[in-house]
Amino acid sequence: MLTGHGGQDPGAIGRAGTREKDVTLAIARKLAAAIDAEDGMRAKLIRDGDYFISLRGRARKARELGADMFISVHADSVPNRSVSGSSVYVLSLRGASDEASRWLAERENAADLMGGVSLDDKNDVLASVLLDVTQKESVSNSVDAAESILGSLRGVTSVHRPRVQHAGFVVLKSPDIPSVLVETAFISNVADERRLKDPVHQLKIAEAIHA
Repeated sequence: MLTGHGGQDPGAIGRAGTREKDVTLAIARKLAAAIDAEDGMRAKLIRDGDYFISLRGRARKARELGADMFISVHADSVPNRSVSGSSVYVLSLRGASDEASRWLAERENAADLMGGVSLDDKNDVLASVLLDVTQKESVSNSVDAAESILGSLRGVTSVHRPRVQHAGFVVLKSPDIPSVLVETAFISNVADERRLKDPVHQLKIAEAIHA
C-alpha cells in the first residue's frame, strides 16, 4: 500500500501544521499491521519512511512486489476549510483508456503485463484485447473494494462523497492490479486535522479500511 507524498513533498498541510505525509504513513502502518495479523495475508508499504517516490514509481513498485491490491492513503485539502469527511476513488474509464494506450505503445511494459508474450505487429490486436479484458476486470474489482471501504468508513467518520468517485489519478493506473485511493479526511478542516493527528482515530480509519 502507498502513503501519499514523502521526503521533500509534505503533501497538504493543516492550519496547525500537520503534514499529510506524516499522518498517512501512521495510518498505513496501522493498516499494514492489521493486514499482517490475518492468516494468508501480507502487507507491503510502498513508502515506509520519510522519502519521496514518483507517481509511476509507486505503481511500478507495487507490480514488482506482486501486489494483489493497491491502496493509496491520503488526506485531502481544499480552500474551503468547512469541507470535511472521507472519500474513496477508483480509476475513471477515461483514465483507464489513456493508460491502456500508453502500455500498448511501450511494448516492453505490455509484454510484462501479459506474462512475457512476444509482441509484434501481428499481435497488436491480441495485445489490445487482452489488455482491455484485464483492465476491465481490475477496475471492476477496484469498485467492489472501494464500495466496501466506503461503507466501513461510514462507521467511524463522516463521509464527504456518498458514492465511490472515479478519477484519473496516476497511482491508480496499474492495468492489472485493483487500485483504490482513500482520502481519509480533509486536513484543511480544523476538526478533521485534529482527528487525523489522534492515534486512536488513525487506528479506527485503518481498521475500517482493513475490514
